[in-house]
Amino acid sequence: MLGNIRAMRSVPLLLLAVALSGCALFVPKLQTPKLYIVDIEVVKANLLEQRLRVRMRVENPNDRSLPIQGLSYTVYLGGQQFATGVSDASFVVPALGTAEFNMDVTANAAGAIFAVFSKPRGQGIDYHMKGRVELSHGWLRSIPFEQSGSFSVR
Repeated sequence: MLGNIRAMRSVPLLLLAVALSGCALFVPKLQTPKLYIVDIEVVKANLLEQRLRVRMRVENPNDRSLPIQGLSYTVYLGGQQFATGVSDASFVVPALGTAEFNMDVTANAAGAIFAVFSKPRGQGIDYHMKGRVELSHGWLRSIPFEQSGSFSVR
């Protein structure tokens, strides 16, 4: 009799475990999108604050479109933290496609700015970026990313 009571108590736990594992089938397995800095344009700069317009490219390696609501990020140039912030750019990246958008960035890293704009035109500048892409709908609402690369200043 005691064994039957214990068995009856474990049935709800077993059902819960099966239900939760079944939910995993409905959550899409998305690959992390890749983000690249395409261009940086100085909008306004002084010694304490620099306002930049950063052109970004998002590459979607998934077989479904990504409805991006915005993103949060930290950008490092030459190993130094360059800028942090959020973007409320809202757009859709097609399945297996790319999209570009602009971010207005405020940085107060005079050393990093000097390192970027003291290089000869056309010479590559290394960057590292990490953050989260926020999706406007779907089961999965946030995708972390980390990307490194280089860009040239025009």
